[in-house]
Amino acid sequence: MSDFPMSVCVYCGSRDGRDPAFAQSATETGQMLARNNWRLVYGAGDVGLMGRVAKAVQQAGGRTFGVIPTHLLALEVGKRDLDSFVVTETMHERKKVMFMNADAVVVLPGGAGSLDEFFEVLTWRQLGLHQKPIILLNIAGFWDPLLALLRHVVGQGFAGDDILSFVTSAADVAALEKALQDAL
Repeated sequence: MSDFPMSVCVYCGSRDGRDPAFAQSATETGQMLARNNWRLVYGAGDVGLMGRVAKAVQQAGGRTFGVIPTHLLALEVGKRDLDSFVVTETMHERKKVMFMNADAVVVLPGGAGSLDEFFEVLTWRQLGLHQKPIILLNIAGFWDPLLALLRHVVGQGFAGDDILSFVTSAADVAALEKALQDAL
């Protein structure tokens, strides 16, 4: 039996972004995960929002599980002081290991990589391959255009309404914490 009740996969940027609220929410997310004794599963980077979440978890005494492909070890400054540090050959392996070791998925602000990860787990959920909660941390309305796009896709008949129910939007870390508690 593990010494943590659940693991939360966090997808987020390897940059901080322009709004200081993004960095602050990454730190608060890490603190919240540790406070709840939830293990962080993430991309093992030590830069951007990724690094901020991991450092906050560690500073608060929480557990970390990082997964990084060999080609990103230098670029994302692979954070080797984690509780678990896995190096994969490919991005596909990285995403699979992260997802398989998590009970829930949280997406903080990020770029193309975060969008790729989000859409992959959303598609898997749509296909019935998992039932894990998917929560967007919508700091400063960052994900509003994505949520509008999902409604547009449904409105244009390319997905059923159910796809909208697979994604929860949380406006701040307190709402994220409640959404995770309610989902698990």
